[in-house]
Amino acid sequence: VQLQASGGGLVQAGGSLRLSCAASGFTLDYSGIGWFRQAPGKEREGVSCISWSGGSAYYADSVKGRFTISGDNAKNTVYLQMNSLKPEDTAAYFCAAVRDGRRTISDYGFRDRVNDFDSWGQGTQVTVSS
Repeated sequence: VQLQASGGGLVQAGGSLRLSCAASGFTLDYSGIGWFRQAPGKEREGVSCISWSGGSAYYADSVKGRFTISGDNAKNTVYLQMNSLKPEDTAAYFCAAVRDGRRTISDYGFRDRVNDFDSWGQGTQVTVSS
């Protein structure tokens, strides 16, 4: 599967952005999508994930209540709505797909099993100014 992330940009603190992750190819082979971010000098961290069925969504503690992940199966696209953005949200954001989501599409799975995600899109930069 090929993933194309978009929607990043520069926004002031308190503002909003919506990221999109468009998937193409053998999407039925994959069970879920995760969003990750990586700031300069830091490790890549899980932000949120969702199953393709749309039944389960999980978030990192740092974004709960501010970010919402959703999927549009008809468009093979997963969105990450980011509200109340903070300067510490500044990072390159990546989306990734996983074939077997039994251990990864879960509350801690997507955070602890970043390397289990099989296909990665290119990053989209989010910069939040104070």
